[in-house]
Amino acid sequence: MDALSNYELAVLALGAIGFGIWLLVKGGDVTIDSAVRIAENAGLSKLFIAATIVAFGTSAPELFTSVTANLGGYPGISVGNVIGSNIANVLMVIGLSAIIAPVLIDRKEVRVDTWVMVGATVAMSVAAWAGVLPFWAAVGMIAAIIGYVVYQYKASRIEVEEDEEAEPLPGNPYLLVTVGVTTLVIGAEILVQGAVAGGRALGVPEAVIGMTVIAFGTSLPELMACVAAARKGQSDMIVGGIVGSNIFNILSVMAISAAVKPLVIDPRFFAFDVPVVLAVTALFTVFLLLIGRIGRVAGALMAVAYILFTVAQYGGVADLVVTAQN
Repeated sequence: MDALSNYELAVLALGAIGFGIWLLVKGGDVTIDSAVRIAENAGLSKLFIAATIVAFGTSAPELFTSVTANLGGYPGISVGNVIGSNIANVLMVIGLSAIIAPVLIDRKEVRVDTWVMVGATVAMSVAAWAGVLPFWAAVGMIAAIIGYVVYQYKASRIEVEEDEEAEPLPGNPYLLVTVGVTTLVIGAEILVQGAVAGGRALGVPEAVIGMTVIAFGTSLPELMACVAAARKGQSDMIVGGIVGSNIFNILSVMAISAAVKPLVIDPRFFAFDVPVVLAVTALFTVFLLLIGRIGRVAGALMAVAYILFTVAQYGGVADLVVTAQN
């Protein structure tokens, strides 16, 4: 690699970025199509499939990143990855999906999922206030996510058990959804690594690369899966995928990270980032339970809000808030 010029490294990085994006697009299409078929064949709601199989699969990059970071002695990356991903999921992913096609919400069907998401976000906020997520709390959160999945599975089966059995479709949707999610994870990794290599070749500081590319990259599977769902008019898959992903990020990703090693949380998160994620979650809750629809204008405003949040991080606004509060 030392023999390669910066220009050659940049070209290779651009190739990796392009290939990663292609994998993400194809993986998103396969995942959504297969998940819909699983829901139809198994007599389960699309919302349940999106909130479990798709949400857990697309949260895999966050899980790998957070656990590795905490074990490596970088708990700030682990915590920031979860908080940043939840903010990006709502403002960026939902926002861009709504720009492609308005997101329609069945307010009754998402009620339980929404309150679980709110409860998980509050629990994370309490941990941030305490400055640590200990082992016993992590185990409790993992138990909560297991209970949530079991409850939703039973509720989904009861809801549709009287429906006629869906006509079997060719192919194995379970294998295909596994391939789709795996492709999403691999595509995200290739894209991130390509961007890191390109940034280094162009002389971009590594800290800047990590705070932008890595944080954005772990949300790419959710983004591509939801964009694919938006193009196919599958609003249930979008809503279920994001609500489920936000729940899994806290009760699974953060909890597993703390279970392998107590998670120490820097005070700066409670001073700036936690209030932001609480506000974003509250806004999302209003759409989910009261409005029942996210149109193109709202989606555009949410996307702009995410850009402003990122600018605030790089503009030092977060550090100024922390300094003022201290």
